Amino acid sequence: MRSTIHHRKLQTTAILAAISLLGSGSAFATNGYFSHGYGTQSKAMAGTGVARSLDTLAPATNPAGLLGVEDGMDAGMAWFSPDRGYEVTGGPSGACMSAQQCTFGVGPARLRSDKDYFLIPHFGWKRSLGDNAAIGVAVYGNGGMNTRYLGGSATFGVPMGSVPPGMGFTMPGTFGDGTAGVDLMQMFIAPTYARAFGEDSSFGISPIIALQSFEARGLGNFAPFSSDPTKLTNNGHDTSYGLGLKLGMQTQLGEGVRFGASYQTKMSMSEFDDYAGLFANQGDFDIPATATVGMAFDAGDKLTVEFDVQWIAYGDVDSIANPMLPNLMMAPLGANGGAGFGWDDMTVFKLGAEYRATADSTWYFGYSHTDQPIPSSEVLFNILAPGVVENHFTVGYSRAHGSKGNRWTVSAMVAPSVEVRGGNPLDPAQTAELSMDQYEVEFSYHFKG
Repeated sequence: MRSTIHHRKLQTTAILAAISLLGSGSAFATNGYFSHGYGTQSKAMAGTGVARSLDTLAPATNPAGLLGVEDGMDAGMAWFSPDRGYEVTGGPSGACMSAQQCTFGVGPARLRSDKDYFLIPHFGWKRSLGDNAAIGVAVYGNGGMNTRYLGGSATFGVPMGSVPPGMGFTMPGTFGDGTAGVDLMQMFIAPTYARAFGEDSSFGISPIIALQSFEARGLGNFAPFSSDPTKLTNNGHDTSYGLGLKLGMQTQLGEGVRFGASYQTKMSMSEFDDYAGLFANQGDFDIPATATVGMAFDAGDKLTVEFDVQWIAYGDVDSIANPMLPNLMMAPLGANGGAGFGWDDMTVFKLGAEYRATADSTWYFGYSHTDQPIPSSEVLFNILAPGVVENHFTVGYSRAHGSKGNRWTVSAMVAPSVEVRGGNPLDPAQTAELSMDQYEVEFSYHFKG
């Protein structure tokens, strides 16, 4: 009896810790700003797992997979290090074509975001309801839109006749308003029900509770372009809430061959009221829909290979997808049709392998590839959110521990640097380059029960 009470207290503590710590994390190994995977074993295989689930974080990828994992709880923590920044070359022109069309130059400078290390927790729990059904919950997050640039400068053109042509004036900060950057955090709580149908198939459903937090700094000089300059920048962290739904299925196609598919709806979120003068549609920042399909193949008794394709619909969210130009000149920031980050949809290809070396130990390997979502025409605004990583290389190891069947797992990820280069649309004399690379080590522990 005492052991049962202790176990329940441990589960409750882990849930509360995961929720509170997710509120303090702010960057994740990313495809755009979606995590490259959920659950340490899945992350070690580059985020694969829609066809074959391995731990209680399964609902984050495919709620149907919860039925096939063992009862218990998974809790873990990742140490994540992104290196992101920008380099602007070419002197600012400091000129105006007319009183209404003046240049806006950044730098020239080379700056890196100064906050480079984050701790990111996760949590999952599962309980079987007989042989054909299960319930559980997964707590996990997205992020990646986190920057803080100390220093830098911006030069503003002034109308001809006010000062000698080409002089302009310069102010400190990337956009001339001191320290600049953004901080986006997203947390998901996914209670899940999974049930078997037929002999070798399962279906799962997860109503998702989504929470967002956002802050922007150093954007005050965009005030003339904003529908509400008081709700543009430097308003601290604002929160947003919403609901979504994830559906999934898994089935056996033949001996050693499994297929899986999942779909997550677009999540309609409450507006960031404190940033209604920044995000299009009065502070709207919905979470895009995603869809994933994949296969898992047993290549002998010890090796399983998995392949997933994931689609992320960034293009359906105006505040993410609207281009900077011509929108900035046609509608104020925050208004319907206001400028955004210009991101495209993403398609991610993931390949993972699990090698069961012994009865107690397993190795994992993975690689994923995508085309980053930022066009070269959108580099200026995306100084704030340079989510340009395209490749993830992963490895991991898991080992059974103790007599109760518990298990620990560790994974590591490297995402090599990617650069995106384009002209400054507000000062043709300049070229800007965005770059990012990422490193992550994650540890999790599975409590069987």
